[in-house]
Amino acid sequence: MIKEKIILPKIGFGTFGNDKYDSQTIADSVLLAIKNGYRLFDCASVYGNEKQIGEVFKSATQAGYCTREDLIITSKVWNDKHDDGEVIASLKKSLTDLGLEYIDIYFLHWPFPNFHDIGCSVDSRSIDSRPFFADEFIKVWRQLEWLKDNGYVREIAMSNMTEAKFEQVLPQCRIMPYAHEMELHPSFNQSQLVKYCRDHGMEILGYCPLGSPNRPTRDTTADDVVDTSIPAIISIAETYSCHPATICINWAVQNGWTPIPFSSNERNIICNLNAQSSPPFTDAEMNAINASDVGCRLVKGHIFLWNGATDWRDLWDMDGKVEEWVQDGESWTIKK
Repeated sequence: MIKEKIILPKIGFGTFGNDKYDSQTIADSVLLAIKNGYRLFDCASVYGNEKQIGEVFKSATQAGYCTREDLIITSKVWNDKHDDGEVIASLKKSLTDLGLEYIDIYFLHWPFPNFHDIGCSVDSRSIDSRPFFADEFIKVWRQLEWLKDNGYVREIAMSNMTEAKFEQVLPQCRIMPYAHEMELHPSFNQSQLVKYCRDHGMEILGYCPLGSPNRPTRDTTADDVVDTSIPAIISIAETYSCHPATICINWAVQNGWTPIPFSSNERNIICNLNAQSSPPFTDAEMNAINASDVGCRLVKGHIFLWNGATDWRDLWDMDGKVEEWVQDGESWTIKK
């Protein structure tokens, strides 16, 4: 395994899209991305396409498009694999499916063990879903620490966290997270959480950098903002004679985190990567884009709610604290 510190490229390539695309289409897109110069690929077991993507990694290296050492490959443990021993088993399956000897960055995908059936309603509540508990989270994190200690992964990381959750778990971590993957786009820039992560030495990967037009339909609501239709972004795109998507990606790059867009269209794949070479925005332009933030979370997570939770905001510690929930039969209530 490579021992050198991981240096994230300015732009990566996402592989989530199984609600809109079949696994082979996504794998074919990965091959196009490799051919055109992408070197960071954000995978996950729950995306259901790691086996197909693994075949692409194999063929791409055999064809000489890249070496394994050129690539930074992530994966994630899904919510139904949090029990003792299951993280390790999940990682080993991802290694087999991806055809790898090690993962570069392994993420804890969500901070609670809640999962959902395919195609379930956002109003459904699994009897097994439960709120966040720091002691349960740390038990899972210990398994990730073991993976790093034993050479299965180069780095371990967290995803979809809040500052309040970090405050409860970071003091208990023996190995600190290398990175945090979070939703980031102009209408949802999470500036306070970005600063918190940086202050604690974490790299940042930003998903939904274009406002995720291909996100699952279950996550859409009538008041969602379409980032590429924001007037300030359209105006700046006209100034630079480019697509508004280029502005969104260049904004992320200029802010210093790594966006991970996905596209199945080769032209868009190339344009997204080339955005990193766009001229830097002026302070006035950056301020105009930053002012587009309206707190528009697109991936709301409704399907992870537990019995007793009333709204997706219960997942995100909106009051800046982790509420203490207690179980009452098959339901949960906030402790008074």
